[in-house]
Amino acid sequence: MGNSTESRPTADIDLGQFATAPDTPRPVPISPSQVEPADAEVMASVGVHVKGEDRSGTYILRDFHPLCALARSDDFELLAIADALRRYDWLRERYYWKAVPADLDRYTARCAAVPEPQGYFIHVKKGAQVRFPVQACLYIAQGDIVQMVHNVVILEEDSELHLITGCATRHGVSSAAHLGVSEHYVGRNASLTSTMVHSWGPEVEVRPRSGTIVEAGGTFVSNYVSLRPARSIQTNPQTWLNGEGASAKYLTIILGSQGSTIDTGGDVYLNGENTSAELAHRAVCTGGRIYQRGLMVGNAPCRAHVDCAGMVLDAGEDGFIEAVPGLRALHPEARMSHEASIGKIAPEQVAYLQSRGMEEREAISLIIRGFLDADIEGLSPELDARIAEIAEIAGHGE
Repeated sequence: MGNSTESRPTADIDLGQFATAPDTPRPVPISPSQVEPADAEVMASVGVHVKGEDRSGTYILRDFHPLCALARSDDFELLAIADALRRYDWLRERYYWKAVPADLDRYTARCAAVPEPQGYFIHVKKGAQVRFPVQACLYIAQGDIVQMVHNVVILEEDSELHLITGCATRHGVSSAAHLGVSEHYVGRNASLTSTMVHSWGPEVEVRPRSGTIVEAGGTFVSNYVSLRPARSIQTNPQTWLNGEGASAKYLTIILGSQGSTIDTGGDVYLNGENTSAELAHRAVCTGGRIYQRGLMVGNAPCRAHVDCAGMVLDAGEDGFIEAVPGLRALHPEARMSHEASIGKIAPEQVAYLQSRGMEEREAISLIIRGFLDADIEGLSPELDARIAEIAEIAGHGE
């Protein structure tokens, strides 16, 4: 259904160095409030609140085992994917591996070969408007393992869901791998907002693979945030706008620090009439290597825009930002545009804000906050705290 990611510049992972199967039995399910305090603190940093007052449901995967799958509303169903596959024959027949092919690359093939798949299944009923976000945490608590995940999200006609997925490693875990497959199916006039936040150890290798199919009048919004980067991340989410008036909007916010290689993209296929798509990348480089990509393919009358912007605070020894926005128009009424820009914090901006009474670091933080444009529902405290750390890394903005 889409292009393979094997040709991208991120190095292949040697999966042989990681444990791939559990050496302990599946734990007894717990409630989110029973999560250990130190783990709960890490989860909160990626938008997962174990107390759950402002969440409609919670799923937590720790290493190879689900800890909980709790829905607080009858408007949707939340299960571990393995349990859902055992319960529903139609899931495998109609959805499972339909938006992301199992043979897309070596990582999807490894996920497909897992005897007992891990991940979440969410099914929102027709016409349901889920009041609060549903949250999921994909958590690595022990080092030197490879976590292989497969998630499926289905929204029936006229339904609405905000999903927050936080991916993180426990404090002290530096080396691991995470392979994640996510499939989203957005029905007619349905609306899915998917917010994913990554916070990994410095030697973690990450390979997310996702596919989204949107029917007529449907809306898909994807927010991807990685402000504590892994050693390498390679992801190229793909979306098919198949119905008339379907739309997609991607916002990707990345920090690339010393030693990290981050290769992010996004392909959107505008197949239905009057479809629209917007893809915005925001990257801050403090020494890492960042590749920003985006490809819009117009197969029908449509509107699309790609915007890649980068800010280099410190290139270090071999850090850089490479921006490659792409357009492919296959219909005479496809209206498409793109832009790319890379720069640094302007000293005059800092000086101006200082003249208005701000401290230098406060001014730098405000400029970075404005550049990232990170107003994502439910995540402001976490993002503000991390952006303050980035401002500290930036020093005096010189």
